[in-house]
Amino acid sequence: MLDLNTSLAGTRAAVSDLLAAADGAAASWTAPRAPGKWSPSQVVEHVARLMDESTKVVTGAPSEFPKIPIFFRPILRLLVFRRTLRRHAFPNMKAIPAFDPASGSATPAKARVRLEGVLRRFDQACRARAASGQDVKSTIFGPVSVAEFVKFQELHVRHHRLQMPGVAYRPSHPRNQRRVSSVRDYHDHGRNHRG
Repeated sequence: MLDLNTSLAGTRAAVSDLLAAADGAAASWTAPRAPGKWSPSQVVEHVARLMDESTKVVTGAPSEFPKIPIFFRPILRLLVFRRTLRRHAFPNMKAIPAFDPASGSATPAKARVRLEGVLRRFDQACRARAASGQDVKSTIFGPVSVAEFVKFQELHVRHHRLQMPGVAYRPSHPRNQRRVSSVRDYHDHGRNHRG
């Protein structure tokens, strides 16, 4: 079973890595890495939006996430959520309009301020939820532990870090070394993903 402090530390480290990659992408900050793909600015904005809406999910507030019918949630929890945690790799999915930014922060410095603020609120909300003894009630996956929900966020951030210029693919779990052997293979594997 995952520990909340460990999961939060992992998410903070993932955000730090993403922001370091963002700083390194200043020269191409608003340029998409390929036709139909996001710019570094859009990648960071996407992560910020998703984490901001995830904070609302943790607190029980309405969010932009789709509301999946209750009887489908256990299936998605097993096929997407649990599988993602088990494989330590985020699946390739198309972003819904609310999380598909037309643009992002004007500079890496402004993106840093935005994402660090979102991360701080997410951390506080998760700690409060865990202290209440309640699971997170996801409108997609149903009830999941706070620590697992946080780990899912970490894997999402790490997934998008790979889309930053100059970032080499390094599997977060040994099992992934067999599945994807290079940056090119990774991007070919996820070519339908908008980011």
